[in-house]
Amino acid sequence: MAAYLVTVFLSSFLLFQVEPLIGRYILPWFGGSPAVWTTCMLFFQAMLLIGYGYAHAVTTALPKKQSITHLVLLFAALPFLPIAPSAALWKKVSADFPAWEILLLLLANIGVPYLVLSATAPLLQHWFVRDYPEKSPYRLYALSNAASLLALVTYPFVVEPHLALREQVSVWSWAFFVFVLCCAWCAARHLSPPAAGAERGEVNAEDPAHERGALSESDASVPAGLIVLWLMLSACGSAALLATTNQICQEVAVVPFLWIAPLTLYLTTFIICFNSDRAYHRTWWGVLFVGSAIPACAVLHARVGTPLPVQLLVFLGALFACCMACHGELARSRPHAEKLTAYYLIMSAGGVIGGIFVALLAPVAFDGFWELPIVFTVSAAVLACAYRREGILSRSRPWRTACAAAVVLAFAGFTAYHLSVLDSGTVAHSRSFYGVLRVVTWSDRRGPVRLLLNGRVSHGFQYTDAALRTTPTSYYTPSSGAGLALRYHPNRRRGAASRSLRVGVIGLGTGTLAAYGKGGDTFRFYEINNDVIAFADRHFTFLRDSGAKVETVPGDARIVLESELAGAGGQEFDVLLVDAFTSDSIPVHLLTRECVEIYRRHLKRDGLLLIHVTNHFLDLVPVVVTHARQMGLQAVKVNSWKDDAGGLEATWMIVTANREFLEQEEVISRIAARGGEKRLTREWTDDFVSLWQILKW
Repeated sequence: MAAYLVTVFLSSFLLFQVEPLIGRYILPWFGGSPAVWTTCMLFFQAMLLIGYGYAHAVTTALPKKQSITHLVLLFAALPFLPIAPSAALWKKVSADFPAWEILLLLLANIGVPYLVLSATAPLLQHWFVRDYPEKSPYRLYALSNAASLLALVTYPFVVEPHLALREQVSVWSWAFFVFVLCCAWCAARHLSPPAAGAERGEVNAEDPAHERGALSESDASVPAGLIVLWLMLSACGSAALLATTNQICQEVAVVPFLWIAPLTLYLTTFIICFNSDRAYHRTWWGVLFVGSAIPACAVLHARVGTPLPVQLLVFLGALFACCMACHGELARSRPHAEKLTAYYLIMSAGGVIGGIFVALLAPVAFDGFWELPIVFTVSAAVLACAYRREGILSRSRPWRTACAAAVVLAFAGFTAYHLSVLDSGTVAHSRSFYGVLRVVTWSDRRGPVRLLLNGRVSHGFQYTDAALRTTPTSYYTPSSGAGLALRYHPNRRRGAASRSLRVGVIGLGTGTLAAYGKGGDTFRFYEINNDVIAFADRHFTFLRDSGAKVETVPGDARIVLESELAGAGGQEFDVLLVDAFTSDSIPVHLLTRECVEIYRRHLKRDGLLLIHVTNHFLDLVPVVVTHARQMGLQAVKVNSWKDDAGGLEATWMIVTANREFLEQEEVISRIAARGGEKRLTREWTDDFVSLWQILKW
């Protein structure tokens, strides 16, 4: 039995260690968007489905050769080690919708090893039934989920803080080699004759399904309605997981910790529900699901920012309750052990359906992040069907049926109302791989305004009156750090022959910074989202009205800047401004030491590097200060506040060695702090990023 325990544990541990590892590895190659992780999750679910399908096929079609077949597959996976993708082959300027590129990359690099790992748990449980007919194989399922949970918890707290990515790849690859040996050991054991009575299908006395009498006969057929229910319950849980992860990541940052927290809760519900029937009580968890989904809808609909702890508590609480209800019904309706491979196959197919809905269909079909309220509505309807199948909702209990119908209709009504409110005042909207954009109209004391929103965060606005439309607004007013750099750069104070500026901007938004452009200047904008470029051209006039030469470069700024260094050389910017945010989420690959070095190489010797660090949840100042001090540069902070002239609260960090700029009276008066900010205990690099030190709790 030890061989089965060790192999199942190791396979599940490696399965869920490789997920954040490979996601973290490729995240900077595809713009750092939350959709990168969602697409990775879809791949993992699809490969899990293929793995379960393989396990079901070899156990039914090749009963006498399944061990040999699996041995061949095990050793076929070894040539794929180590699993690190090639940057030269896969790293390139991202397309509008790089999901297919991500899926192909993952398939080519970890497809076969992941297939082997995903097939192990159901296959070994099938072998376990033959060798130990008196034992319940569903306990091995709980063990595999426990190993998966341990892998997820240890990654952000043990693995990521202490091992560089290349070291993580090396350790994982060696551990996979050990797993192959252990699994080969189990396969060799399975080649021996079975225990007496095992092949006669003797009843498993410890099987909870037998104790309940739910499909306890090994030759009983599974009703089509039950198969559909299994598919929908697992799809709802999977969709809730990915929709919640999307919602959290778009508001904070795309990092493994925020990937892992929802996935950990998701797995925990499997462990609880499949370990013991007593852990799941239909009434309690049904009420908890509704009770937790209501505040989640309220936070989702809120027009103002909600504190990070409240968001995490509300969204993760709703996810846990939804998954407990769905997975509890899955566990209660599980079949006899003889059909476990088919059962797992159907469950994984449902997971893929949920993944396809969130990762592939929603970005194309919806103009906003509508998945979460839709998932709540569908989950309530599916749970009502499950309760009706069990007789909880019936004609003899009309009040229960009425309550269930009211809940479903309430969620559907909220979804419709939420979408109608979001569309009010909307001039244009779009959704892409890189986020949700809306152009809306409103008015302030100075007149009518056109505003660009990414998620719920303003990315700039413009007054539509002709007299005011060239006024820099929002985070870029004359009193902001950006305005300070562009107005008081030493070139602006010299003779006419040398007063032009060459300015680089990472993140286009509405193009507000072009309002500072004068004749002879060049403003070069880098923007990954083609929808932003289209909106800036179509709905705002900052780019057209600018006196400077304006260039717009599509693609991920870091990759484009790297390619420019490898080609014609640095851009020799006088000022380079980094203002790339998706909603309130930061693309962390644009704030690592390696990326800041790229910025520095594109600047003139006395150039100014400005980084926009305004964020509701994270204090990014120490990140910039640490990089600046490591490079021997000075970092100063400039705050600006909301005012009647169109300004919004903003914090900019200016990193430079230009003493002439820093010693101007106008600049000195605006500096909030000079050298007194705290530093990180460990610098952010491509191999290491930690949010723990900078969270605003």
